[in-house]
Amino acid sequence: MKIGYYIKNESLKGDERVEGLLSQLRAAGIVLYEIHCSACVQPETSFVLSLGGDGTFLSAAHRVSEAGLPILGVNFGRMGFLAGNTPADAAEAIISGKWCIEELDVLKLDCDDAPSENFWPYAVNELGLHRDNAAMLGIDVTIAGNPLPTYWADGLLVATSAGSTAYSLSAGGPICLPDAPVRLITPVAPHNLNLRPLVVPRDVSVELCGRSRSGNMILTLDNRSYTIPCGAVVKVSAAPFALKRVSLGKSNFIGALESRFFWGQDVRNTKD
Repeated sequence: MKIGYYIKNESLKGDERVEGLLSQLRAAGIVLYEIHCSACVQPETSFVLSLGGDGTFLSAAHRVSEAGLPILGVNFGRMGFLAGNTPADAAEAIISGKWCIEELDVLKLDCDDAPSENFWPYAVNELGLHRDNAAMLGIDVTIAGNPLPTYWADGLLVATSAGSTAYSLSAGGPICLPDAPVRLITPVAPHNLNLRPLVVPRDVSVELCGRSRSGNMILTLDNRSYTIPCGAVVKVSAAPFALKRVSLGKSNFIGALESRFFWGQDVRNTKD
């Protein structure tokens, strides 16, 4: 078996936890090599190890998407929803062959004012429009050709169900199971008390257009950001591909909510 690995945080290179995992895999006869971009991908690679946190996983997705390789996230960060596996669990599953592939929904962006060079128009967690100065941003949203009342806010997100526990959650959006076929429309610090987050079907077309006293706004796709002019029309649709993620068969989304967010902690919920 041949596996590529990606490390975003340079401080992890040489970390004893990382070196221990790689040494264990090499001792089992697995060929390992480091990946920096899609051009680094070698033939007959089974999948890519993302060594870090969720941000590293998203960066790995950007770099290996053209190769269509699955990604196994090993958590050396903090939260770890996309990269939720421990080094010990990852090593055991890889060596024993007890892993499978699952697919995550991906957003596609179409915008005439997006950068033309080295621009990857896809997002795994969310796409957003944000103000670029102190002036509030008005975001006009059209869903399946039907306009919504304007959101006045610091910004607005269109998130996947897998991204419901990321930026959208901190902005007050709902939690969805990762395989729910939906999109989340979540305003960031809204000034409309009567416009709340909205859940729409995954296949519906969504268009965004921002306006502000400022001439520009910030477009974000996961952990990447770009400046585009106000008035630019941003079209959001389903990507023509899914992101392949390696699952170890031990994933438990509700358990992750309980352990990472202490969801439902209550003295009445103890099992004693």
